Amino acid sequence: MLNIYRFFRSLPLLFVTLDIYNEGVEGKASKKDVEQHLELGKQLLAAGQLADALSHYNAAIEGDPENYQSYFRRATVYLAMGKSKFALPDLDKCIKLKPDFTGARSNRASVLLKQGKLDEAKADYKAILDVNPKDEDAKAKFDLIGPLKENILYANQLIEQGQKENAIQYLSVVIEHCPWNIDLRNKRADAYIHSGQPRKAIDDIRPAAKMVPDNTEAFYKLSTLHYSLGDLEESLIAIRDCLKLDPDHKQCFPQYKKAKKLNKQFESAQEFMNQQNYDDAILKLEATLKTETEVPAFRERANQKICTCLSKNKDAERALVVCSEILENDENNLDALCDRAEAYIANEQYEEAINDYQRAKDVEDNQRTKEGLERAQKLLKQSKKRDYYKILGVPRNARKREITKAYRKLAQQWHPDNFINEEEKKAAETKFIDIAAAKEVLTDPEMRKRFDSGEDPLDPEQQQQSHQHHWGHFNPFASGGGPFNFKFHF
Repeated sequence: MLNIYRFFRSLPLLFVTLDIYNEGVEGKASKKDVEQHLELGKQLLAAGQLADALSHYNAAIEGDPENYQSYFRRATVYLAMGKSKFALPDLDKCIKLKPDFTGARSNRASVLLKQGKLDEAKADYKAILDVNPKDEDAKAKFDLIGPLKENILYANQLIEQGQKENAIQYLSVVIEHCPWNIDLRNKRADAYIHSGQPRKAIDDIRPAAKMVPDNTEAFYKLSTLHYSLGDLEESLIAIRDCLKLDPDHKQCFPQYKKAKKLNKQFESAQEFMNQQNYDDAILKLEATLKTETEVPAFRERANQKICTCLSKNKDAERALVVCSEILENDENNLDALCDRAEAYIANEQYEEAINDYQRAKDVEDNQRTKEGLERAQKLLKQSKKRDYYKILGVPRNARKREITKAYRKLAQQWHPDNFINEEEKKAAETKFIDIAAAKEVLTDPEMRKRFDSGEDPLDPEQQQQSHQHHWGHFNPFASGGGPFNFKFHF
């Protein structure tokens, strides 16, 4: 609706524009035509329609190349569009036509100052003060230029002496007032790299890449800096910008091939992880370690994901090794703490799992750390009672077939009919019930999930609390206490 409203609102301007155009086709634009172009441009500029305003100011200049107002207003549009490179010639022309126009000098002085052309900016501010000595802004900027030049001198001396880190403070003062000066930004970027601050260097190189045409060197630097930090996606964006300018660039092309290969390996690993295919994910992640051997950030990224995969895959021993290595270098790594806690749980080291989840919760109190800590605490409490995995002698990641096989073997061994002595028969009965209970829980996906989360689905107290069935429903023995005459077939 808003776009439709704007369209109809602009119709009068459109019709006037067409009238002026038709008149211009028939002959040279009149003074009235130029004034109409200037007025329409002013209205469109106020409405934020910069491109349309620009077209009217272009027409006004074509109609009267000696009208200083046309150049000034077009320069204003260029500045609003962030195109100071095009604004400057218009301001030059405007001042040439009307040397005492302080508005144009003020705008030009501001552009020149931002570009770091300090002597030229100073000349404009002086001209303004000659006309109006009370112009406080011009006076402040005029007085600022001397100290800025001194800062540049100090910075250059320090750089020549190899003290690049100390030059940063002087360069920063100048760049605050001269943000469009590429040379100063490149010097500070180099100083940041030298002092081990690559992210700050990136902030200086990025505008340099945009302000200088065909700046392949800047895009290459951006890519390599992002790569060194492990920002693979950002590295690829920058290197592609370089190759757009020069597809056969001797530095950018090899960098692109390496970054693309590594990125593909990480993406494939993530796809396998999303599919819960952790074995293949680990293989892909191990491949990244061979593709890139020098950048620590990628090794850390790969190991972090390997730690997660091993933990999810219940490969407790390997997970504990990999996750612990990560935590040696980053003791507050949230993912590594949670993944190692899960590995401890898989290894039935519940107290260690509680410690890791507590540390993780201290780092970030979120749903994952809170639920993980509660589950580890439940499992510790549960471990002091009946452990169905231990009863059947199977690991926590055992499959149903393995569980059934263990159950059959133990059920045959502890069947009460195998015992004659009454005391041994009663002990076997208890053992047999535990074996049957273990098989009942661990072969039922829902019950096993509840047990793995720290709840015993066959515990009478918990069953009463959750209003679920009592484990005794599957008790193979009659409550009368008579002799066991039945037979089981396995």
